[in-house]
Amino acid sequence: MATSAVREARLPQVTLPELRPFDGAGLEPDGDYDGVRFEGLDLSGTDGGGATLLDVGMYRCALDEARLARLRVIDSVLEGVWGVGTDLAGGELRDVELREARLGGVQLHGARLNRVLVRGGKIDYLNLRQARLTDVTFEGCVLTEPDFGGASLERVAFRDCELRRAEFHQARFKNVDLRGATELDIATGVGNLAGAVVSSGQLMELAPAFAAQLGVRVED
Repeated sequence: MATSAVREARLPQVTLPELRPFDGAGLEPDGDYDGVRFEGLDLSGTDGGGATLLDVGMYRCALDEARLARLRVIDSVLEGVWGVGTDLAGGELRDVELREARLGGVQLHGARLNRVLVRGGKIDYLNLRQARLTDVTFEGCVLTEPDFGGASLERVAFRDCELRRAEFHQARFKNVDLRGATELDIATGVGNLAGAVVSSGQLMELAPAFAAQLGVRVED
């Protein structure tokens, strides 16, 4: 019986207009930023909860401990941003490219990601618990201990990226393509991979975890 092909994740189509330089000190709660260029700024500790970024370019900005819960980022590019403890809980990213980011402890639990491309860079301890990911591509990046617990993933692809100690407890998958992951290390939730596609080589590597999940003891 033929198997159905995996539906590919749709990539964002971002074409930024001519951007005007940002002339403020930081983001403001519930602020609106349209057609703005943030470049080389220290936005550490900024409080921009509930703000909206539309047609924005953010380049080489520091986001340490930035409080950006419920932030909406639409039709935008974030490149070379870095920081630890950035709070984006409950936010929305739609038609966004995140390039060469260096982030740690990013809080995206309960967030919605739609047509997002994460390309290059390294993200440690990414918290995506209870998030909804639709048409999301991770490409050429390193994800260390990402937490997808209880998240919904539909048309999500991992290409030439490393997944280290990933948490998939109670995650839900539909058309999730893991075959392109150069490292697939699952800490928990291997039994929740229904709806995902892995390569034959990855299946062999995951066999001990599947056996443990089923309570099967393997002895020579």
